[in-house]
Amino acid sequence: MSYKVSVIIPIYGVEKFIGRCAKTLMQQTLKEVEYIFVNDATPDCSMKVLQEVLARYPERQNSVVVAVHETNKGLPAARNTGLQMAQGEYIFHCDSDDFVEPDMLETLYTEAVMHRADIVWCDWFLSFEKNERYMKQPSFDTALEALKTMLSGGMKYNVWNKLVRRSLYADYQVSFPAGYGMGEDMTMLLLFAHAGRVAYVPKAFYHYVKLNTGAMSNVYSDRHKEELKYNVNRTAECLTKIYGNTLEKEIAFLKLEAKFPFLLMGDTRLYRLWKEWYPEANRYILQNRGISARSRWLQWCAWKNLFGLVWIYNQLFHWAYKILYR
Repeated sequence: MSYKVSVIIPIYGVEKFIGRCAKTLMQQTLKEVEYIFVNDATPDCSMKVLQEVLARYPERQNSVVVAVHETNKGLPAARNTGLQMAQGEYIFHCDSDDFVEPDMLETLYTEAVMHRADIVWCDWFLSFEKNERYMKQPSFDTALEALKTMLSGGMKYNVWNKLVRRSLYADYQVSFPAGYGMGEDMTMLLLFAHAGRVAYVPKAFYHYVKLNTGAMSNVYSDRHKEELKYNVNRTAECLTKIYGNTLEKEIAFLKLEAKFPFLLMGDTRLYRLWKEWYPEANRYILQNRGISARSRWLQWCAWKNLFGLVWIYNQLFHWAYKILYR
């Protein structure tokens, strides 16, 4: 079969979610789909749950591939394994704890063909335990406009709401940073840097599942920080090779966005880290109109060592967030 889309689904520790994910993928209205599930040495019963779901869809049997890592290699390496096996005209990445609408692939593929687009993106849902938020994305006529806005934080560079022509990966040797999972989705920025035509579908199909919203912070281990900085530096270096200094301001915005979470986690020890990371980017804080005035204000306070205001804001924000999105 000639596949229109290859869907790559890494699997690790998702036995509570993979059943729903696989079911929504098997129920896609687009028929010419290749599904590549990558077992990244998951220690739980995820694969058993997956096989139970796949057995209910015998018509998809010949379009399903299960790759196996003998040892856990991490999310970027799992994506790369899928890319090496993929045969579809386009690539779609789906995380195994999320789920999708049945017409997602057909709609995105139809849009890609209609506009001869290298990349198509869409809106998405941020799904909590009891409700969800509709996450609107902007529309752009060119890949460069989209790239600049993603660097500025005004559009998400997540892998899972974008359909990408497979030849972009191959022709420009773009792969995910194996061993550096934190920020690995910055790889999308490199694909946009090489893209020709792009298109946008103003509809949400992808449900990004977010649980434990009451937690005060996400834990950044030393390894996570190392991975994140690696991916920021990798992205900045690649874009500079392509564009020279023409994206200097936007790359500074990316650096600011990378360290911005350090101000939101309620851990005052991370304030020092914010000061240490990319100080050369701080002078661009007030120039970034792609993010909210609130975000610019918080970063300006940090730049001016007004961390007391940052801490007070965080206490109020986390209290409100816990109530609204639990």
